[in-house]
Amino acid sequence: MRREIFVGSVGIGGDHPISIQSMTNTDTADEKATLDQIRRLAAAGCDIVRVAVPEARVLEAFKRIVSGSPLPVIADVHFDAELAVQAIVAGAQGLRINPGNIGARSRLEPVIREAEARKIPIRIGVNAGSMEKRHRDGSAPRHERLVHSLMDHVHFFEDRGFSRIKVSVKSSSVRETVDANRLVHGACPYPIHLGVTEAGSGPEGLIKSAVGIGSLLLDGIGNTIRVSLTADPTEEVRAARAILTSIGVNSGTIDVISCPTCARTSVDLIPMVEEVKERLKSVRTATSFTIAIMGCEVNGPGEAREADLGLAFSRSRGFIFSHGRLLEKVSSDQAVDRLVEKALEMVGCCAPPL
Repeated sequence: MRREIFVGSVGIGGDHPISIQSMTNTDTADEKATLDQIRRLAAAGCDIVRVAVPEARVLEAFKRIVSGSPLPVIADVHFDAELAVQAIVAGAQGLRINPGNIGARSRLEPVIREAEARKIPIRIGVNAGSMEKRHRDGSAPRHERLVHSLMDHVHFFEDRGFSRIKVSVKSSSVRETVDANRLVHGACPYPIHLGVTEAGSGPEGLIKSAVGIGSLLLDGIGNTIRVSLTADPTEEVRAARAILTSIGVNSGTIDVISCPTCARTSVDLIPMVEEVKERLKSVRTATSFTIAIMGCEVNGPGEAREADLGLAFSRSRGFIFSHGRLLEKVSSDQAVDRLVEKALEMVGCCAPPL
């Protein structure tokens, strides 16, 4: 079991559930735009938000952002240790730094002291693209050098009595990210933040993130995750929730499964599935909940017997079922409306706005 830390009220490690993080991409000096985006992230299911503090001019806005945020805020600071101290003083509930780009290690000591005094955690993050020179060059595989770099920094923090640590090692290579995190899991007891950095956009970015993060979570590795996409940050949160749902972790999301369609399919199933997903995407569930949408009798209640709620079609009508038991017969043109109504009734929720 990983050690327990808290970012604001969100526990990480210990017995706490896997938390979802994202990062704002607004100008931090624009507090209204940043807070608006944070509220959208919270509505999408984000647990913790990271906000860049690139220079001193944004500190006053950052302070107000922390105060007004519905989510705990982590300050993301690079290159400037004094700026990291100022971000902590401004109210950051966590700090993300890459010690490799701060410069001399002595610059980190006031950062550690301030974080310890205010009892906030520090994420020690090492990325493949920003390792310090002594680890960047070498004959060992790069994933091993990433971990050596990380553990050098961890020991430096430990030697100064600081243990509110969260660690991460990331690469744009899925294989490198997975191999490095497997080593980290055995090397230290601290909570691990997972992500494939610079995963990209579109299906490629989603696939890289799902393979890298998902395989580690299935190994029992990882306590908090961020899906790094070249996209609106809310898409990162939706993707993270989908990853958690797909590996059997309740992320509060309805899991919609559907058949791939074939010549037996008697309705235009693809837009039906997309409509159900769109209408239910904002629904939060207290427990895991699966909806199956199947295009014919073959892929109907028999193959989707475990679904909490399902819809299958014959040539003439639709059949709504739960755990293989028929609930009602509906016409094809009413099937989506009845399925959504039944889902909202079963999860105890009202319909979200379309």
